[in-house]
Amino acid sequence: MIEFHEPLETLIRHPKAFTGKLRFPDPSKIKIYDDTLRDGEQMPGVAFSPEQKLELAKFLSDMGVHVMDVAFPMNGESDCKALQLIVQAQKRGEIRKNLEILAMCRSNPVDIDMVIKTVQEIGASPDDVSVLILSTFSDLHVKYKLGKALLKREGKPVDKWLETPLEFYRKANINMVCDAIKYARSKGISRIEFASEDSSRGNIEYGIRWAKACIKAGGTRMCFSDTCGVFTPEAVDYYIPKMVKALDGIPMTAHFHNDFGLGTLNTVRALSHGATYLGVTANGIGERAGNTSIHLTVMVLKELYGVEIPGFKYEKLVELRKMIEKYSGVPIQPHEPIIGEGVFAHESGIHTAAIVINPAIYQFIREEEVGGTRKFIFGKHSGTAAVEAVLRKNEEKLKENRIEITPELVQKVLEKVKIIREKKINSGLYEKFIEEYYRNYGNLGISEDELIKIVREIGK
Repeated sequence: MIEFHEPLETLIRHPKAFTGKLRFPDPSKIKIYDDTLRDGEQMPGVAFSPEQKLELAKFLSDMGVHVMDVAFPMNGESDCKALQLIVQAQKRGEIRKNLEILAMCRSNPVDIDMVIKTVQEIGASPDDVSVLILSTFSDLHVKYKLGKALLKREGKPVDKWLETPLEFYRKANINMVCDAIKYARSKGISRIEFASEDSSRGNIEYGIRWAKACIKAGGTRMCFSDTCGVFTPEAVDYYIPKMVKALDGIPMTAHFHNDFGLGTLNTVRALSHGATYLGVTANGIGERAGNTSIHLTVMVLKELYGVEIPGFKYEKLVELRKMIEKYSGVPIQPHEPIIGEGVFAHESGIHTAAIVINPAIYQFIREEEVGGTRKFIFGKHSGTAAVEAVLRKNEEKLKENRIEITPELVQKVLEKVKIIREKKINSGLYEKFIEEYYRNYGNLGISEDELIKIVREIGK
């Protein structure tokens, strides 16, 4: 590799030249809110055992995340056990003491009681965990998802569901979430996040009213959710500044989904407007197209916007990817930005010739920053520079076999590589590989056909 004679900054126009005008919270105030173990696990076919959740929690703690949403205890025994294992590990010092462990609840006392019961069974205090109390300020959800439950709660006949005015549901919804927050407070839980599903399609005036009521009831952080992944940067510019202002110092989590591939961009944009908690999952796992991914968000902030989060171990991102692949059974695409197996691999002759000179010519991210490995892949697009570079790297081994590296040898090797590669194209290997991949993916969960088979066996 050749060192540049001039500083790299004088040879290129850095992306930060265009993003410097944006104002972000002080990096020490920005918190990584990891949702891998709870919301991420809702990806169809993905299921972590309590023991796997514990190992992932330890790893995420070591990486430097600040909040972990680890379980929804009302979901069942597995989530309860995961929460217990993780709280116990924190008590033993295996998870950082300053890491916030959070469990999700719906807006009712039963869910809150389940969290409290789960932690008390291991001798922990209710205040050893935070709770996220799920609610919404989306009128669509308020009337058409929660409507019947709200009517029952307010002592109204359910057959009046559709004709009852929207304002009734808005008021009843606020009553429900505020009562849940007050109940959690009365039970000794001091950190209470009030979360709004589908915020990105909600009425902002009602949202502000809802949020102020939640704060008055005792909520300590708001979670603004783009549940359907439909946020655009322009919508972020509309909603987030207004909501941050209304929260008046109460922190906000930007919890965005990735249905249009905009999760990272929108999360960064929300932080530029004053949100301080970035909601992410490892490998971007989650429902439908997944959640905002940790690897993209932290690296976009660091490399393109100049916001480096203190104490976070960026160099463990590839290792985290591999753990999630192993435990979820879902490999990430090889060309996934930042952490994909192929993003630091080079084949094209034009590219590899430049990489040999200095990787910065074609690689903006240095592979060691994220724990990746740079390598050459040889095929129909390869050139002599990469072949010679690898031969020189292994020159001592070749000398042991009395092989001398010459231009003629390099050319012959390159020609042989291209012949072998062409044969692989026509081998039918790819079709078999893809069929096996999707067959294995389909077997991660229980299919509809398998469900009917289970029903028939039970019904015998």
